[in-house]
Amino acid sequence: MAGPLAGLKVVEMVGLGPAPFCAMLLADMGAEVIRIDRPGAGGALGLDPRFDLAARGRRSLALDLRKPGAVEAVLRLVERADALVEGYRPGVMERLGLGPETCLQRKPPLVYGRMTGWGQHGPLAARAGHDINYIALSGGLAAIGREGEPPVPPLNYVGDYGGGAMLLAFGLMCALHEARGSGQGQVVDAAMTDGSALLSAMFYGMRAAGAWSTQRETNLIDGGAPFYACYACADGKAIAVGAIEAQFYTELLQRLDLPEADYLPQMDRARWPARRADLAARFATRTRDAWCEVFAGSDACFAPVLDWDEAPRHPHHQAREAFVDIAGVTQPAPAPRFSRTPPATPGAPAVPGADGEAVLRDWGFDEAAIVQLRRDGAL
Repeated sequence: MAGPLAGLKVVEMVGLGPAPFCAMLLADMGAEVIRIDRPGAGGALGLDPRFDLAARGRRSLALDLRKPGAVEAVLRLVERADALVEGYRPGVMERLGLGPETCLQRKPPLVYGRMTGWGQHGPLAARAGHDINYIALSGGLAAIGREGEPPVPPLNYVGDYGGGAMLLAFGLMCALHEARGSGQGQVVDAAMTDGSALLSAMFYGMRAAGAWSTQRETNLIDGGAPFYACYACADGKAIAVGAIEAQFYTELLQRLDLPEADYLPQMDRARWPARRADLAARFATRTRDAWCEVFAGSDACFAPVLDWDEAPRHPHHQAREAFVDIAGVTQPAPAPRFSRTPPATPGAPAVPGADGEAVLRDWGFDEAAIVQLRRDGAL
């Protein structure tokens, strides 16, 4: 395996949402991650497995944990692993016989990563939920959307992926680093409510300083400022501007051929609505591509708003090879970049259970043990 995490061994108890994405991040960077799938499982959200991109780069072992020998097989894998990742509700792994206490007895330096929405304890810990619920509770959702309308869900970036998967991956790396010195593992309790609140640290600070309003579209970077917003163009497509600094704002006005004196002072919030209307009318006079030509080579903090079909074709992404084709599916390449230990291109997502016997052999199971798991219906 290539990449900075080459040599790291991880057991992933397959679930939905952020836990698989966290495991994907680890696998992208060279870790050997073994997915423990349910027998008969398909791709996430009912998709063909090859489109389940969060499952890329890992081999899959399907075990029926209700059958004899299956839990013991997982514990044998744990003995050879550095970390385990699971995303079930609190108590599920314990009921399976695979809770952290059991696993740490088998492998004391193990880092046991737990991904939930509400956390392992608290009044809501046992409740069902999704990304939208977790970011609603953290304060983040209330800041996103149009003034006078309900908030707009930011897909599942903030809870599942930013506040969930990435914080779990960070927590795992912290605990693995500590275990190198102490020889002791521990549990990483990653909750999407905690993580999405943490992503809002800057805004909580601004709110405390009186520099952020709870009213949407009245603040510097929530669409209230005319120089930090998206605008529709003549062809129905959109552009995005983010000219916060004075010199960038000046260039924005120059490229739009607008008289600078009429748009100063920049931070006069009372005049923002009128200026936003002016910019909207100006951008509506040309197509998106025409505005791209106007702003070519500019420092006005301008970009076209690209959709998922357009983004991979943009020259900047092509120059950086930011997207790759794996088994005929265009997808984002691993990130970030490493100068000395770059990761390899990930393998395509495996059909659940496709690698069972090979995984068991590679992780120390002999043929007799594999045959027994087959006879018991566990494998």
